[in-house]
Amino acid sequence: MKKIYRVKDNKEFQHVFKHGKSFANRQLVLYYLDKPGQPHFRIGLSVGKKIGNAVMRNRIKRYLRQAFFELEGSIRPTTDLIIIARYPTRQMNFHEVKKSLMHLLSKERLLAKK
Repeated sequence: MKKIYRVKDNKEFQHVFKHGKSFANRQLVLYYLDKPGQPHFRIGLSVGKKIGNAVMRNRIKRYLRQAFFELEGSIRPTTDLIIIARYPTRQMNFHEVKKSLMHLLSKERLLAKK
């Protein structure tokens, strides 16, 4: 995932938390904020230490990045997205993580029409 597709600064994370909307399922929490005029979506990932050691946390982040990479063409481009992983994600494989992410995005109508 290229740097231009990432939300990195704490200030940007806090702006999305404060002014955006949220939606959750058992595995993931999604915060999102529309930013008109933005040429592409941006994502920020957060996986807390309660989920596991560094290997486990990095694996979950890798799964989420790959899921976004595969869904790149169908996500609405004018949004900033923050994904927070919950404890049940530690036992999920890539396909389950992607399915959970697609569930969140489709419920909030963040997937573009095909």
